[in-house]
This record gives sequence, C-alpha cells and structure tokens, in this order.
Amino acid sequence: MRDVPASPPSPPRIDRSRVRTVPARRRPSKVARADEGRPHRRGASFAAFLDSLPHLLGAQDLRDAIDAAATARERGRPLLWGLGAHVIKVGLAPVLVDLVERGFVTGILMNGAGCVHDLELAMMGATSEDVGPALDDGSFGMARETSERLNAAIAAGARDGLGMGAAIGRELLRGRYPHRKRSILAAAARRGVPVTVHAAIGTDIHHMHPSADGAALGATSHRDFETLTGLVATLEGGVYCNVGSAVILPEVFLKALALARNLGFRVRRFTTVNLDFQRHYRPTVNVIERPTRLGGRGIALVGHHEILVPLLAAGLVERDRRARAPRRR
Repeated sequence: MRDVPASPPSPPRIDRSRVRTVPARRRPSKVARADEGRPHRRGASFAAFLDSLPHLLGAQDLRDAIDAAATARERGRPLLWGLGAHVIKVGLAPVLVDLVERGFVTGILMNGAGCVHDLELAMMGATSEDVGPALDDGSFGMARETSERLNAAIAAGARDGLGMGAAIGRELLRGRYPHRKRSILAAAARRGVPVTVHAAIGTDIHHMHPSADGAALGATSHRDFETLTGLVATLEGGVYCNVGSAVILPEVFLKALALARNLGFRVRRFTTVNLDFQRHYRPTVNVIERPTRLGGRGIALVGHHEILVPLLAAGLVERDRRARAPRRR
C-alpha cells in the first residue's frame, strides 16, 4: 500500500478588520509637490525648461550631470569624453565641436570607427554606408580615399612618435578637407585638446586595405593608451562621460584608471556619466559602479544620443552663459 502524502495545512484566515494603519502625513514619502514638473511656457529660456523638469529620477540625474560637469570646468578640473562612433553617425559632431571650442572638453577618447566617420564627413560631407547590400556584393568597407588617408596618417604618426588621435588630427588640419569645421578631431587638434584612439585590430574598414600597417596601428594606439592614462591620472574632481561605447571604451577607461592608481596617482572622487539608449553590462560596472567606489558618483542617463547629448550640452552652454554674465548690484 502506497503512502498517501499529508494534506497541506489550511491557509490562515485573513481578517482585514485587524489591519494596523499609520497616519499618512507621518509616513515617509519620496515624492513631494516641490519635486513635480511645471508646464513649459512659450518663449521660456532653456534654463527655465531644465528647471521645469521634475526633480526626480532621470530628470534630476540630467541636472546633476550638468552640475558636475559645469562645476568641474569652473574649478579647472578635467572633462573627459568617451565617444562611440554612433555619436558622430547621428549628427552630433557639431555639438561636440562647440563644446571643444567653449572649453568643456579636456580630452576625448574614441574607438577606431569614430575616426572613419569623422574623416569622411570632413572630406565629403557624408558617411555611413548601407552595410547589408554592400556586404552582399563584397564592396563593404572598400572606400578607397577613406582608407588611404587614414592609413597614411597613422603610418606617418607612427614614424613621428605620435598617437593615432594626434596623427589623424594633424592630417585633417593639413589636408584638403572642405568640411573640417565640423570635425571633432580637427577642432581638438586646433585647440590642443588630446584625442586618444583605441583600435581593436579588424574592427574598422581601413584595416582591410593593403595600405594598413599593423605595427603602426598598434604603436599609435598604444601611445594613446599611455596618453589616456595620463589624463585619467588627473581626473580627481573631474568628470568622465562615456557616450555610446558599450565595450571598448569602458574597458580601456577601467585599465587606464587601474594603471594610474597603481602608479600612485590619487584618483578617487570624480563623477562618471554614461549615456546610451539602453543599459549595458560593461558601462554599468566599468564606468558607473567600479571606478566610483572610493567616493565618486556614477550617473546613468538612458535615452537616444541625438536627444540626450544636445540636452546635456545645452545645459553646459547655459551654465557658461550665466557664469559669464555680469552680476547686478
């Protein structure tokens, strides 16, 4: 005879007449009237628009990111920008160039694809091929002028002891580029702002061409890693913004921070900001969480680059305008 399992105990009877209540006014609340947003008024300034946003969650994070960057600039602390290539592809180069010109950029990190799109836009005012059809017919990545100019600039930079960012910036300043005014690399080179390019061999179209020199790619990109580490070594009190890089730049930034700390530089209290249209693992842990464990702060702004970056930039420009305005007596 098989054992019959015991019946589960009966659930307790719920008597709601015995519920214990608390006064609503004494209960801690996370949202108050003062935190609410205000309707936009026609003709109001951008500063008024920012102030009208709710003082909650992402809206407050945006204001905090603007405040951190503006404060760092006012105190002469670094403002580093890590830019994925998508930032350039969605039309934000003029916004970044303006920030360079206004002094809101101390250094720029790029992946290799960023150089491709920046150079193409400077050269011919267009970029971003249609990968699918081009891959089907074998023409993807085979743009002649793009690759010849990039590879020649990198090879010359390797011979002259330059990093990749400085080498390509020099090419953009010296060569015939009718649209160079909207080039991030050219603006940075003109203003003396260091740009570091962190190449992963095989990820960028000019690596496929016969003019590519692996030794030159490695040498110039490794010099840029050392330059980046020097920038990160001064980041105390500054801000690092990672915009649209999900893997390469978060990894490179973390290694540069590790090397700077290993060499004895105090880099503890700084702000990191990650901007992307979704949360990724590496930016979350390598930009937002791990680097700020010793006293900094990490801020995640989730949304499209073509919306978030102009909002952040406009907030900085507005802060700059107010800081320079004469005070009324």
